[in-house]
Amino acid sequence: MINDLPQYLVIGGTGKTGSRVATLLRDRSLPVWAVSRSTTPHFDWDDPTSWEAVLEGTERVYITYSPDLAVPGAVESVGAFVDRAVELGVRRVVLLSGRGEEEAQRAERVIQRPDLEWTVVRASWFAQNFSEGPFREMVVDGSFHLPAGDVGEPFIDADDIADVVVAALTETGHAGEVYEVTGPRLLTFAEAAQQMSEALGRPLTYQKIPAKAFVAGMEEAGLPDGIVWLMDYLFTNVLDGRNAHISDGVQRALGRPPRDFQMYALETAAAGAWETH
Repeated sequence: MINDLPQYLVIGGTGKTGSRVATLLRDRSLPVWAVSRSTTPHFDWDDPTSWEAVLEGTERVYITYSPDLAVPGAVESVGAFVDRAVELGVRRVVLLSGRGEEEAQRAERVIQRPDLEWTVVRASWFAQNFSEGPFREMVVDGSFHLPAGDVGEPFIDADDIADVVVAALTETGHAGEVYEVTGPRLLTFAEAAQQMSEALGRPLTYQKIPAKAFVAGMEEAGLPDGIVWLMDYLFTNVLDGRNAHISDGVQRALGRPPRDFQMYALETAAAGAWETH
């Protein structure tokens, strides 16, 4: 380890939250490995032989599971990984979990063990899904066609998630906490489109479509089966109203309110993230 500091491991280090967590840790001059399938050494949830190399010397881990903890086999993989991590000296774990996902909360129980300092960060729809994820091209094109109606969602900024994770990894007082993180208000997808439209200064329309048509469109676009299943699951199950309320996870973890979606939209538009390339 560097200067006797605990080694930090970020699984999913190229993802929306993982990349931000790794950057924040490096900004503090902390030793961090940010790993994924594409890194060297690589990390692959489907290949347990890749786990040990990245765990060597590690004491604190941020766990994200791709594509989602709801997929079959995820809980078992996380459980096996945590068992091996503890054997090799890991003492603190932060898990990114799914808000309103029963399957994800099964994975939470896997890490809630007496020989670990554990923290759970529950999140649902990221604001950055509109700029760094599957919906960016819809914003660029000026038209959304998704199977979401009038259910409100408290979109959470990935920067807030990263701040909460880093606090839990580096500070005392977060062990045993379940932080359910949300933005400060509910927005429907149509209202989110309006916020982005105002930030961009151009029309951005939203139209609800049937779930079957959405799935067919993803299949025609050649998206992997796992992503098609996950998007269908999120829209037809998780976006059914179960998460249409605000939680105080960001405030409890950081002592400040979460960022509003409007601020995200304004900053993202100003940065040119929705410009055609």
